[in-house]
Amino acid sequence: MAVVARTYAKALFETAHEQGRLDEVRAELQAFVTALHDVPELGALLRNPQLDPPAKAEALAAVLAGADELVLNFFRLVAQKGRAQLIEEIVEEYEELVAAEEQILKVELTTAYELSDEEAGSIVKQIEEASGRHVEAARSVDPGLVGGLVLRAGSLEVDSSVRGRLDRLRHELAQGGRR
Repeated sequence: MAVVARTYAKALFETAHEQGRLDEVRAELQAFVTALHDVPELGALLRNPQLDPPAKAEALAAVLAGADELVLNFFRLVAQKGRAQLIEEIVEEYEELVAAEEQILKVELTTAYELSDEEAGSIVKQIEEASGRHVEAARSVDPGLVGGLVLRAGSLEVDSSVRGRLDRLRHELAQGGRR
C-alpha cells in the first residue's frame, strides 16, 4: 500500500506546490492526523470496511467543514476511491516530500542516555555539515545501547553503539569459526 499512499501524496504535493501552499496544506494534514489520534472513532470510521466509500467521503466532508478547500477535496477524493484507511500513510508520505523539497533531513537519534541540548546540537550540526541539509532530529533513549548512538535517516541506519559493536564482533567471530 506504500506505493498507493505515495502516489496520492505526490499528487497532493504537486498541486499544493503549484499553488504555493505547501505549508498551509501540511498544517491542515497534521491537524487532521492529530484529530484521528484524539478521536479514535474517526479512525475507526475510516477503517470500517462495512461503510461504503461515498459514505466515508460524506463523513469526512462533514468533519472537515471549513477546512482548506484543497485538503477537503483531496480527502473527499481519497475516501471516494476507497483509500480512506491510508490517510495517515498518505500524510507521512506528503511530509517526506515537503521535507525533501525544503532540503530537510529528518533523523532519529537514539542514545544510551539522555543527551543535553548542547550535546544533541553538536551531533545535529555534524550531520548538517556532512549532509548539506537542515536536520530535524527526534531523540530517544535506549539504555540497552550501553554507550554510543544509533542514527536513522529514512532507510539508512548508522549504529555506533557499544551494543552494535559487540553484535558485529560476535557475528564476525561466529563467521570466522565456520571457515
